[in-house]
Amino acid sequence: MRERTFCLVKPDGVQRGLVGEVVRRFERRGLKLVALKMMEIPRPLAETYYAEHRAKAFFEGLVEYVTSSPVVAMVLEGENAVAVVRKMMGKTNSAEAETGTIRGDFGLVIGRNIVHGSDSTASAGREIALFFKPEELQDYARIDEAWLYE
Repeated sequence: MRERTFCLVKPDGVQRGLVGEVVRRFERRGLKLVALKMMEIPRPLAETYYAEHRAKAFFEGLVEYVTSSPVVAMVLEGENAVAVVRKMMGKTNSAEAETGTIRGDFGLVIGRNIVHGSDSTASAGREIALFFKPEELQDYARIDEAWLYE
């Protein structure tokens, strides 16, 4: 089933110059980029984005980290996009992520793991709406789609 998912290249990924590598991996896999922007996340947005962690001890650190430097937000579309992106990212703890995944190839610790990806279609919808206006999402056919899907 074709679906859309949200992905964020976090401050460590931007600072380390990995944005192009992350986007390249997703595009080479066949995922279609339908929205992309570099931005600094304002604190209120960060607090809403991480609202599910508000009561946890690490909440303040998460908010400080994600607002510390620019990030790159994107929406990717494709067959089972949520699951595909999550598999490509690897385990949340980079030390446990497999080689060949984004986190396994570029991360060392859980707190600096390069990327975030939605964990469900419901989360994807929520996160996309937080970071993008509907008119910022592009709807187009990639020329190679006939070669990607049966």
